[in-house]
Amino acid sequence: MRILSLAAAAIAALVAGAAGAPATELRQRALELFKPLPSTVPAVKGNRITKEKIELGKALFFDPRLSASGVFSCNSCHNLATGGDDNLPTSIGHGWQKGPRNAPTVFNAVFNEAQFWDGRAADLKEQAKGPIQASVEMANTPERVVATLKSMPRYVEWFKAAFPDDKDPVTFDNMAKAIEAFEATLLTPSPFDAYLNGDEEALTPVQKEGLALFMDTGCAACHNGINLGGQGYYPFGVIQRPGAEVLPETDKGRFMVTRTPGDEYVFRASPLRNIALTAPYFHSGQVWDLRQAVAIMGSAQLGRELNSEEVEKIAAFLESLTGTPPAVVYPILPPETASTPKPTAEVVR
Repeated sequence: MRILSLAAAAIAALVAGAAGAPATELRQRALELFKPLPSTVPAVKGNRITKEKIELGKALFFDPRLSASGVFSCNSCHNLATGGDDNLPTSIGHGWQKGPRNAPTVFNAVFNEAQFWDGRAADLKEQAKGPIQASVEMANTPERVVATLKSMPRYVEWFKAAFPDDKDPVTFDNMAKAIEAFEATLLTPSPFDAYLNGDEEALTPVQKEGLALFMDTGCAACHNGINLGGQGYYPFGVIQRPGAEVLPETDKGRFMVTRTPGDEYVFRASPLRNIALTAPYFHSGQVWDLRQAVAIMGSAQLGRELNSEEVEKIAAFLESLTGTPPAVVYPILPPETASTPKPTAEVVR
């Protein structure tokens, strides 16, 4: 994509309405790069979304008994009350271990090309299985999870309702499909969506200037599409590699998945929806200020030292991506029975 650079005066003219180019021109340019969120739950490949799956998936998302310790649930690291993440540099898991990377938000994650910073999970179903089995996170096994779920008659009923064509519906794979179905509902329409849909007043003048800068300085080369990111893999430090405090030398990103030398320090482009809520930033979780993150991306990815006014305007635009999460009623979970596996501090093998 060709990257253009506009002077401040040109940007001001672009958003000045009758005094310059009409504001609709900016929106038309934005529509070439971005897409608004849909008004309905998106379809998921290989997993038809139903009300029964969503309700089951919601219960599973909040159930800490999917972890060996009975302490950690999906919501522990992807807290729906705090932007869909945990607002920690790296998450705390089994035995109070710290994970290696910052937890991405679960909101709108259904639109990502792949899941995790290195894209090692193809979809939300595969992603849901990973943390449950990771020794540093929930430290459980598929067999123990299935035994836990089958020990509770109400879960068995819910699985039968969600997967009526399956002879044995309570499986680890169906658990992941149900969680995926629930997570597909976690969409957060924002002022930017209203703007893309035709409401010219949904963004403030400063946010419109920030949008123009975001496109013209090259940010949108990687952060585009419906999720303003979540698609494609790029080196962190295209022009200038950040210091080790932001880009740890021991974490080589997608290289750990592909073992291809060219993938060292390559990561999936971070989706930017709700970015103002999900500090700290980057896979290392070492930057707490959104404006500092914008400045780092300018120098590292674009080779441009953004001045304070440019940073403020781009940050203002990014704040227009903060959306309204769906109302989620905390589920009442099925009670344990005598055959439910007991919590353990050990890593289950």
